[in-house]
Amino acid sequence: MRRRQFTSVAGLAVIGALVAGTLSSAPAIARTSTTTTVVSTAATAASTAAAEARLVDRVPTPRPTWFNCDPLSEGAKCAMVPLPLDYDKPTGAKTEVAVLRLPARDPSRRIGSLFLNPGGPGGSGVEIAAMAPYFLSDALLDRFDIIGFDPRGTNFSDSVRCWPNLGAQVDAIEPLFTVPFPFERAEVQAYTRASEAFGRACSTTGTPLSASMSTAEVARDMDVLRRMTGDTKLTYLGFSYGSYLGTVYANLFPARVRSVAIDGVIDPVAWAGTAATASVPQTQRIRSGEGAAKALAEILKRCTKAGPEYCQFASFGDPATVYAEIRASLQAEPLQIIDPETGESFGELTYAVLTAFLLSDMYSPEAGWIVDMDLTWVYTLMHGEAEPGTPEAARQVAAARALGAKVTAQRSAGADAARDLRDRGRAVGWAFPYDNSPEAFQSVLCTDGRNPSRASNWSGYAASTDRTAPDFGRMWTWASAPCASSTWTARDEDAFRGPFTAKTANPVLVVGNYWDPATNYDGAVATSKLLPNSRLLRSDNWGHTAYGTSACATTTIDRYLLTSRIPPRNKTCHGDVQPFTEPLGTEDMRRATPSRQLPPVVPPIPGAVPRT
Repeated sequence: MRRRQFTSVAGLAVIGALVAGTLSSAPAIARTSTTTTVVSTAATAASTAAAEARLVDRVPTPRPTWFNCDPLSEGAKCAMVPLPLDYDKPTGAKTEVAVLRLPARDPSRRIGSLFLNPGGPGGSGVEIAAMAPYFLSDALLDRFDIIGFDPRGTNFSDSVRCWPNLGAQVDAIEPLFTVPFPFERAEVQAYTRASEAFGRACSTTGTPLSASMSTAEVARDMDVLRRMTGDTKLTYLGFSYGSYLGTVYANLFPARVRSVAIDGVIDPVAWAGTAATASVPQTQRIRSGEGAAKALAEILKRCTKAGPEYCQFASFGDPATVYAEIRASLQAEPLQIIDPETGESFGELTYAVLTAFLLSDMYSPEAGWIVDMDLTWVYTLMHGEAEPGTPEAARQVAAARALGAKVTAQRSAGADAARDLRDRGRAVGWAFPYDNSPEAFQSVLCTDGRNPSRASNWSGYAASTDRTAPDFGRMWTWASAPCASSTWTARDEDAFRGPFTAKTANPVLVVGNYWDPATNYDGAVATSKLLPNSRLLRSDNWGHTAYGTSACATTTIDRYLLTSRIPPRNKTCHGDVQPFTEPLGTEDMRRATPSRQLPPVVPPIPGAVPRT
């Protein structure tokens, strides 16, 4: 495997010193609220692009054998495409990548191929392409072949496996999936041991694939697949983590960008890390926790302003104060969820589970009313059993059953989604009886970014985030604990960690929404400042990503993908659904009725399933 560097050793030293604020004479820097980045020289970017082009162009253009894939999506064709495990050895070992293609509905007006990625990392590109008729506009479906591929090591592609069988996997890392994040001492200890075991397993049994799954490798794969479709330049729409894939592609192959739209954008410098930030966990650097905390605070603020006629939670007192009481109570003792009429127990609601519920609520454009509903249920159950036959007793019964159903559904959501995808895959001849979704997420995360040394220190990092990202910072920070560098020793020496400042042949469209709880709006701002030929599209919608949340956001992104023309500067779209704008009980309260579904985006957190 090559020892090629993307910047010189001296250049890396300059970058590290600039981030630390210790140099005064150096290339210009752009400061944002999330990171300090270096605007690299054109020569460095050009050198990287030239080297990458030579690297992938040595790989023969694949000639796939397409087969019928109707069980996944009507009219779809699928293929398994062998690609180099190591691009330094184009004729060496291969890894097979699963691809799905939906032909353009109007071949006479076909523009080319539109590649999709749903995020994750580890989300299924095959699945999002199969779902394209339900969320993409007619204009895109008419004029593009829709292409989705499962990134190497994931889903229906050759899958990374860090344990010999599913039983060994569960035995090693079950604590990571028993709680959304550890809070009690025993949970922290178990979570830490499992994180260490995870790193060791993927650095031994999981190799060589686990050490060849960085986003740069996936970008190289995408360029070969782009050539396979006959396109001279790439047209791409990437969501969430898929934004990072788009950013990396644009920097490795800037001359090959036709239209690259990234929605729900991760700050690439924060994701990759620098020498100066390597002591901060990767999932803390990207400030997702701060984004979620900001969104919840705004919901509670709007609830206060709207009052009980619009937000039920406001009937209990000041929403922020009442939420703080709920939080403190659950941190002290879980809430037992019991049906007051039947005595049926639905389990317990812990502080971590409520935090996970609220984060999930805020992935939706209807975040305001869902948060209102959940917090109202919790508060209703926390204040003792009401007198039988009273309206309050009826509300407690309804709250217990609704919250109990949500707890039960959460336990099975991931398994149900995996089972559905597996069953549909088997119908076309694909199968993955070993669920490698944990390895898929971590193998990309841990090979992409720098992380601190010891998993045992993550509890301190998680606790420290409560100052800037109450509740949600803990959850996001713990997600990268398996990446601790003393136990995750698998390294992809061909990973790309910047600079992210290449000037692309055509502009990149960067889309950020103010209240995204998973990819902080600051990430979109930072990325737009890094990429010299880009345009930032703002949106004030709620939920994770912007496409599909308003006609403004959707048509602007569609127009860019169709024409490569960017919107005017400072364009801001208004989300169709805003919290607490309709009185409680009105017929059209709470929900918009979009003409199409939202894209099945996968947030960048372990165990997340595509949004439905």
